[in-house]
Amino acid sequence: MRTARFTLDPAFTVGEVNPRLFGSFVEHLGRCVYTGIFEPGHPAADEDGIRTDVLDLVRELGVTAIRYPGGNFVSGYKWEDSVGPVEDRPRRLDLAWRTTESNRFGLSEYIAFLKKVGPQAEPMMAVNLGTRGVAEALELQEYANHPSGTALSDLRAEHGDKDPFGIRLWCLGNEMDGPWQTGHKTAEEYGRLAAETARAMRQIDPDLELVACGSSGQSMETFAAWEATVLQETYDLVDHISLHAYYEPHDGDVDSFLASAVDMESFIENVVATCDHVGARLKSKKKINLSFDEWNVWYMTKTQAEVSALDWPEAPRLLEDNYSVTDAVVFGSLLIALLRHADRVTVACLAQLVNVIAPIMTEPGGPAWRQTTFFPFAQASAYGRGEVLDVRVDSPTYETKRYGEADLLHATAVRAEDGSVTVFAVNRSRTESLPLEVALNGLGLGEVVEHSALADADPDARNTLAEPERVVPHAVDGTVLDEGGLRATLEPLSWNVIRLR
Repeated sequence: MRTARFTLDPAFTVGEVNPRLFGSFVEHLGRCVYTGIFEPGHPAADEDGIRTDVLDLVRELGVTAIRYPGGNFVSGYKWEDSVGPVEDRPRRLDLAWRTTESNRFGLSEYIAFLKKVGPQAEPMMAVNLGTRGVAEALELQEYANHPSGTALSDLRAEHGDKDPFGIRLWCLGNEMDGPWQTGHKTAEEYGRLAAETARAMRQIDPDLELVACGSSGQSMETFAAWEATVLQETYDLVDHISLHAYYEPHDGDVDSFLASAVDMESFIENVVATCDHVGARLKSKKKINLSFDEWNVWYMTKTQAEVSALDWPEAPRLLEDNYSVTDAVVFGSLLIALLRHADRVTVACLAQLVNVIAPIMTEPGGPAWRQTTFFPFAQASAYGRGEVLDVRVDSPTYETKRYGEADLLHATAVRAEDGSVTVFAVNRSRTESLPLEVALNGLGLGEVVEHSALADADPDARNTLAEPERVVPHAVDGTVLDEGGLRATLEPLSWNVIRLR
């Protein structure tokens, strides 16, 4: 096969990686919360009912901002139900997922969970702009963030949380462009409501960071027009606009599935263009950044039947996709796409954290384990901090039905503060190894620290309760650094991490 090539030079960069790029998402959906992160009575549960085995894996995963409590769930959410004595909290029907919510885990428990994860875990709170509005958002903000001396801040203290939660990052609703959303609105309706809510929340605290709802996907009929209309109302009031995207193979078309990041990069670039067009029209020097606060591989076509069959159970097994090596390679490519646009994508949330289309799985009363997708995320979070270098590949290509001609190589590189460089690369070929040569200009690198790959002779191999460590990254031999630069061979259908110093 023809060799793939690119050049790295510290003079040509994309931008600094915001730690929030490695965020995740906890929604009251399926077993993400109950028997996921929270299971009182489990052998590994702490005094607050948090599973310490899951905590260990969350820390290892390296997540930062954790979005909560939804998702579709938030559009029918009454935050008051989730605070105060647990025995007094009401049970409610959740219209989004046809389940019953017990509210045993709520706002205080979420904040306590973040503190247990560590200081890197930042709250990212969504407000309900589906069935509620400005007043309820302000009440939640006062309860969560005001120090003391008001009815709601003092109520928080009565509930056992004397110190304010200090939530800086807020989502103004969720997927309000979607007809499936409780309280779905037109762009004009949502734009006005989002602007009114943002303006009021900033009256309490002008330094909040706010995320307006963008399109739920690039395929939405209202895509781009939605962003333009919403930003016309909110441009000076918000900091980010959201993007959501999920990918799965359609009709057995694995080659197109492997090129999913082509669509993700197009989505990002089109939203950036729309934001900047609105900014130019408003004669504003401000730049709106992107919050890609839901992304993943998700076998969504089976979800509708799953949800429709439910009869209001509590925390059922739902959306528990079991990920293969192929899924993990696509997943890694999506991470590369986010890093390649780190100049404008400043928040990103892997949806979700535990059990529900998640990198971490649990069994009630039993163990927790890593899915195949766990490894690319953990490695990207560990080694993808610093400045993204501009990578423009010269790669062999292949033809796909959905996206046309696509590069077999998908890659990016991040230079850390200490000068070390990590190359993240995917080989999309299912059958052939891909030779790689990287020219290194002015980087002062002298050795290969590590080349690891996630690949397997069986592209459908996956980790399960019975075989929790069937798939793990392995060391790759033969990768060298010499006067000619970096030379490596990428295995077929593989996610690669090459660390240089």
